[in-house]
Amino acid sequence: MSERAATVEALIGPNAVLQLLPQIEKICGASLLSHMLAEAGLTRTPDGRDMIPEIHAVRLHQMLRREEPERSGAMAAAAGKGTARYILQHRIPKPIQRILKALPAFMSARLLSKAIAHHAWTFAGSGKFQFQLQDSWTFKITDNPIVRGETSQTPLCLWHAAVFEYLYRDLVHPEVNCVETSCCAQGSVNACIFELTVTMGRG
Repeated sequence: MSERAATVEALIGPNAVLQLLPQIEKICGASLLSHMLAEAGLTRTPDGRDMIPEIHAVRLHQMLRREEPERSGAMAAAAGKGTARYILQHRIPKPIQRILKALPAFMSARLLSKAIAHHAWTFAGSGKFQFQLQDSWTFKITDNPIVRGETSQTPLCLWHAAVFEYLYRDLVHPEVNCVETSCCAQGSVNACIFELTVTMGRG
């Protein structure tokens, strides 16, 4: 695993780790969880109040994919949903959520995309997050630290995709789907690209 640029100076939101821990314990057991925490350099569980060193999240996610290649995707997706639920409960005020849900989908998508970009450190860490104003339904994370240095024939960022999908389903349209169409780990581009689609518009 490459740790280029994933230094203790780079930070990421604590839910990149916190939401993954119960999934690992439930599926893999407490013994493997303790081993992974030690290997990731996590001497204590983050309290959730402050950002954490990015390197700890990078090591944990990449170690999980290495140790549990068949089950890691489902665990990462569940952790992504947990992260989105946390954001809805603690980071986006309820009056704002009601406004987003009442707006036409194209308007709420644009506003939510701007809010996500403003708080991109939560999931992008030292990576660069972008979206086009003309296309609020496509996100890009350049040099995504969670997969930095990995090689894969298929996209790996199920945690990110689940965060985006759950937020958009709750605040924009219940039929939103998010698919990672290109991943840094695939080697063709140095960016992870996420496309969100909806089966029918809300106006």
